[in-house]
Amino acid sequence: MSQVTHTVSFVGESSQAKVDSGASVLQAARDAGVDIVATCGGRGRCRSCRVKVVEGTLPPPTLADIVQLGDQEVREHYRLSCQLRVNDNIAVQVSPPLHETAFQILVDTEVPKKGLTVDCGVHKVHVQPTLPTDENDATSDLEEVLRGTGLTPALSLDTVRRLPDMLRQSSAGLTITTFDGTVLSLESGDTTKQAFGLALDIGTTTVICYLIDLISGETMATVPGLNPQAVFGGDLMSRIAFAMESTTNVRKLRSRLIGFINEQIGEACSQGGIQRKHIYKIVVVGNSCMHHLFLGIDPKFLGCAPYAPAMRSAYACAAREVGLKVADGARLFMLPLVAGFVGADTLGMILSTHLEVGSKIRVAVDIGTNAEAVMGGQGSLLACSSPAGPALEGAQIRCGMRAAAGAIERVSVDQDIHVQTIGGVPAVGVCGSGLVDAIAALLDAGVLTTSGRMIAEGPLPAAIDKRLRTGKDGIAEFVLVWAGDGGARQDLVLTQADIRQVQLAKAAISSGVAILQHHMGVTDGDIDEFMLAGAFGNYLGMRSVRRIGLIPDLPPSRIRFVANAAGLGAQMALLSESERQRAELLGQRIEHITLATHPEFQKVFLDAISFPEEVAAYSESD
Repeated sequence: MSQVTHTVSFVGESSQAKVDSGASVLQAARDAGVDIVATCGGRGRCRSCRVKVVEGTLPPPTLADIVQLGDQEVREHYRLSCQLRVNDNIAVQVSPPLHETAFQILVDTEVPKKGLTVDCGVHKVHVQPTLPTDENDATSDLEEVLRGTGLTPALSLDTVRRLPDMLRQSSAGLTITTFDGTVLSLESGDTTKQAFGLALDIGTTTVICYLIDLISGETMATVPGLNPQAVFGGDLMSRIAFAMESTTNVRKLRSRLIGFINEQIGEACSQGGIQRKHIYKIVVVGNSCMHHLFLGIDPKFLGCAPYAPAMRSAYACAAREVGLKVADGARLFMLPLVAGFVGADTLGMILSTHLEVGSKIRVAVDIGTNAEAVMGGQGSLLACSSPAGPALEGAQIRCGMRAAAGAIERVSVDQDIHVQTIGGVPAVGVCGSGLVDAIAALLDAGVLTTSGRMIAEGPLPAAIDKRLRTGKDGIAEFVLVWAGDGGARQDLVLTQADIRQVQLAKAAISSGVAILQHHMGVTDGDIDEFMLAGAFGNYLGMRSVRRIGLIPDLPPSRIRFVANAAGLGAQMALLSESERQRAELLGQRIEHITLATHPEFQKVFLDAISFPEEVAAYSESD
């Protein structure tokens, strides 16, 4: 008996797909090449993949539809595409979570690269070779070009093919580009002033491309962007789950990433006024999953115990091997991984913060969908990772969004709630820093208990009391912005379920730090410096992160925001071979602490879910 198929049409996309009966609309969209963002990986745990059924039989809502969309959107024929099964010909309209523009992506590195000796390994020399003239001489074009240089004649076949014409047509001589004594390329004329490199910071959410002058160390261009793989899942496990479905999906994830990076390289070259053929060295940092997908390695074994990566050591190859459009002979270097979920981005952070230096107890945490924590001091260097999930980036939150124009980024409280949005435009959602601020404000106002329960335990100011209500789905919620206030189109709320998501995320991060403290035998008071790295960490309010218990309650003088520390580490390894070699040695020195099997982790994690009763009233000079 043949399988029954149905047609799914995507209104406004001019696309359709034929799928087997019972397949999801999300799968149909992927078959048709239509992008539907599925932050949770298609597990019915967020609302990003919602579609509106405009033609065909409307199936009854699933429990996930009701929980994530609410009664009103369900009545308006919205469904989660990951839950909507195709049992008839159907037409749907893709509904993006929000119209997000002007994304706020942290590209700055904390300090300039002053004091760093430029020793990138790339050298260029201009030569005036003599053409072979005597047929009795046993020589060749390549031998004449390299004569007296002491260089190894190892060139790409394409370069050798172009050499005869290049040698005879260039009256201005040739330029030889080398790395560590090996010839990378030959170019007509004198191009000794044109030597550039790329530092790539590949994150789960964002990808940042830095174009650097390898002679002066100057940053010529910085091109940030959202990781195009996010359409297949907002966190690492969602990406890995998608990759596990088929090898085709691995290729799809990789091609999206490589294609996007090549676009970034093109934009960087345009901004810097240079040509791709003058990019000779690339250094890449990223978490273990991004590392594997960038190289085309199936990450499926990162998704199951013992979470072993295909390789941990530093890796080098020709940039063209991975599909990057740069100089033919350009070299690409991947910094080492530490463990399955402690990647090269963590090593970049350690490299740039010099955590391994000195006896003081110093902590660095890169907060993202997968948070990495490192503690250094007393001759030790410990690292762990915590699956924080995408909640702190606004995902799986009722009115959550990325840090883009219109996102609530700051919240304060007195007799009422006050908000500030990115760009000063009407509020359309709330991003991670706004979430943390809002929860801190609700704790201060008495709307939240330390257990995270949203309930008024005592009298509240009238304006705040009015904002606390029960939603149509029966779940408690707090209105951050009323429809109409400042141009907002709808009520923007924080629900009890949102609070729980943030509690789980902050507990994962803070318990990771606590376990490192346990291993090193230090208390909160022993920590000399606590550094917050990464895009999310650098936009947080210092008091708010202490108020919700995301980090220890330390004096502000001991807390430091270190911007994009991973990106800075990649730049340092790009410009200095000694720094790149230091990174390789650090990779061998770090002791990885596995949280999942740690005997104290469950207790520490459960304790960390609650919010602190209060925080110390430090002055900014403390």
